[in-house]
Amino acid sequence: MTQQNIYILAIESSCDDTAAAVLCNGKILSNIVATQEVHQQYGGVVPELASRAHQQNIVPVIHQAIVKANIDKKHLSAIAFTRGPGLMGSLLVGTSFAKSLAMGLDIPLIEINHMQAHILAHFIEEEGFEKPKFPFLALTISGGHTQIVKVSDYFKMEVIGQTTDDAVGEAFDKSAKIMGLPYPGGPLIDKYAREGNPKAFQFPKPKVAGLDFSFSGLKTAILYFIQKQKKENPDFVEENLKDICASIQYTIIAILMDKLKKAVKETGIRQVAIGGGVSANSGIRNALKEAEKKHGWKCFIPKFEYTTDNAAMIAIAGHYKFLKKDFSDFSTTAQARYKF
Repeated sequence: MTQQNIYILAIESSCDDTAAAVLCNGKILSNIVATQEVHQQYGGVVPELASRAHQQNIVPVIHQAIVKANIDKKHLSAIAFTRGPGLMGSLLVGTSFAKSLAMGLDIPLIEINHMQAHILAHFIEEEGFEKPKFPFLALTISGGHTQIVKVSDYFKMEVIGQTTDDAVGEAFDKSAKIMGLPYPGGPLIDKYAREGNPKAFQFPKPKVAGLDFSFSGLKTAILYFIQKQKKENPDFVEENLKDICASIQYTIIAILMDKLKKAVKETGIRQVAIGGGVSANSGIRNALKEAEKKHGWKCFIPKFEYTTDNAAMIAIAGHYKFLKKDFSDFSTTAQARYKF
């Protein structure tokens, strides 16, 4: 193996997925994710159970990532890990393990911001996927975040709009819960919405100043609507499920797209990239493709496996930090709230 190869082992443990990846010079050699089924019976992620599952999964997941990459751990150049934001107990497992491993191998430690990594996932060397050019706008949408970010360089990012209350992923999951759908409900709304009429029912779009978002009012409106309809007809949800899902999805996407259009107009930046778990939603992907044709935008949609929480995105962020020699001290600690 030649000296110029940069091998990054990345660890991601911000929520309920334990993930590890190995990257060589920007190309992914392995990307392993262990999902936790335990939370489904509770209708949401239970932090204490999540951290326990991470402790069980982290060694086999990292071992698998190294084996699949077909390298020896002594070839690793650095360990990158998610420092935050996320669930504190979950982050602690990944942080502690990354520190121990880097110390044991006597190689640099690189801390990564989870939300920045979602954006940098677009720079993974992947056939058929073009990389955005600076500057571009990034819409990061997940269960915990909804942000519009102006990206001027790999680590020069400015949040120009964000949610004032619930994240968009939460709006999807809680709307699904109101309808009695199992957790996680967001993908189920997407599935049923494809066969429904998006104009069947009307839900209010919140009026929020600037580029910020709000989803709590919409969630409440959906709750009251379902309660009222079920009083008149107890089978209302079952009989109209596809149309309700389509109408909810249509409203949420309209809220996101209205703010994106405003951000493009205000900044003059016509390159738009999406990231985060909710960017797997087919309705949002289609809306961006339509905007590309209608408004002359250039849109970047990541490969499906890089949308949800994964370690490949942590690895690419680690790669760019490695090039800058931006290493972390071993006294670094996990941060549940970790801003850019």
